[in-house]
Amino acid sequence: MQVSQFKKPLMAMCIAMSFGIATQASAMTREEYSAAKDRVEAEYKAAKERCDGLAGNAKDVCTSEAKGTEKVAKAELEAQYKPTAKHRAEVIEAKADAAYDTAKQKCDALAGNTKDVCMKDAKAAHVAAKGQAKRS
Repeated sequence: MQVSQFKKPLMAMCIAMSFGIATQASAMTREEYSAAKDRVEAEYKAAKERCDGLAGNAKDVCTSEAKGTEKVAKAELEAQYKPTAKHRAEVIEAKADAAYDTAKQKCDALAGNTKDVCMKDAKAAHVAAKGQAKRS
């Protein structure tokens, strides 16, 4: 009977350790990280070039989306390379910041009360998303 009392905690500990080892094994190598970072930067440059053909607010929105995508991709890459709670929270923050910056650009195309409401909604969504990052 006493042996079974120790089996459950021991099995739980072994399972927990195997998850830790699996997480460590999935981390990227330095070479993979560097190659992925170069890919992210190349994708940003290509996206930014696509924005060059636009004008006015459409160009601003496009550029904001390109920058946001790059920031999120870099944060996700960092979270893959060094999987920690801090880096996972940084991914959520990067997504929140990117969405907020793009929303502000989209609101700029509006005028009057509609623009004010748009900006307030964007700010509220940003604050909520940042709060989620802090809780993670």
